[in-house]
Amino acid sequence: MTAIDFAIKMELDGEKYYLEQGEKAGHAGLKAVFALLAAEERAHAELLEKYKAKKDYELKDSQVPAHFKGIFENEKDLQIEYKARPDQLDAYQLALEKEQESIVLYEKMGAEAGSEEEKRLFNFLVEQEKIHYNMFQDLIEHVIKARQWVESAEFGLREDY
Repeated sequence: MTAIDFAIKMELDGEKYYLEQGEKAGHAGLKAVFALLAAEERAHAELLEKYKAKKDYELKDSQVPAHFKGIFENEKDLQIEYKARPDQLDAYQLALEKEQESIVLYEKMGAEAGSEEEKRLFNFLVEQEKIHYNMFQDLIEHVIKARQWVESAEFGLREDY
């Protein structure tokens, strides 16, 4: 299996994982984000397939940041749902690890690229996967904060949540 074939498989596995997590998500906003992540992973696989077949392709930026940010701005009850579904934290941490693996793989492939076009493609994929990684880092942080947050003035100053 070539590195490109492996990357394509990894993106398709990511799509499947995010579709499964979307089905498990108890919050409509999170379902939408997982569906968007799945679509982006599918688009990454298709991008790699086009590159492999020497077809024209277009590098499109991630739509995840805008959608993800809106979840936390518009939903006050999200932290309650986190507490009700602690197994989701494990799913988010696994997704974080998978995104990190993708970043490492694409950085390696970019460093070994044989052309500027190939290097640009892998650098683009690194940046897209970093967006996904950062989203999961934020999501995990919100879950952990929801578990740790204490609503009492006796505990002094705390960072904003």
